[in-house]
Amino acid sequence: MIHPQSIVHSLVEFTDGSILAQMGPTDMKFPILFALTWPERVREPMGRLDLTRIDKLTFAEPDFSEFPCLRLALESARRGGTAPAVLNAANEVAVQAFCQRRIPFLEIPRLVESVLAGAALETSVTLESVLEADAAARARAERYIAGRC
Repeated sequence: MIHPQSIVHSLVEFTDGSILAQMGPTDMKFPILFALTWPERVREPMGRLDLTRIDKLTFAEPDFSEFPCLRLALESARRGGTAPAVLNAANEVAVQAFCQRRIPFLEIPRLVESVLAGAALETSVTLESVLEADAAARARAERYIAGRC
């Protein structure tokens, strides 16, 4: 789901259909602080969310043509096994290559999709299979980048 205001950081849906939202300022420091200090609560230094200043909260289905990496992530999660490790490794290499100006931004999803398509995915997950999938995906991503140059 897409939430352009970036105020709702997470949602939990219960079996009765009710939804509990974690909301905070539009700064990732807030949910990171929450994750790092849970189950404790610490006084946050970033300022508080003022609900009276929020005009509206909107949510929409994602347009996968605009968010191709989200589509790839969801597909990898559905496939399971080592697919998420391959996706993560390819994405890390692609983002680093973009930051180093070795590939353009729009090449990131094409690189990730190519690495996923060529990967020998395992259905069972062990530490060894994940590490092997990660290393193979990183090598394949680097070969993809080298082939572009």
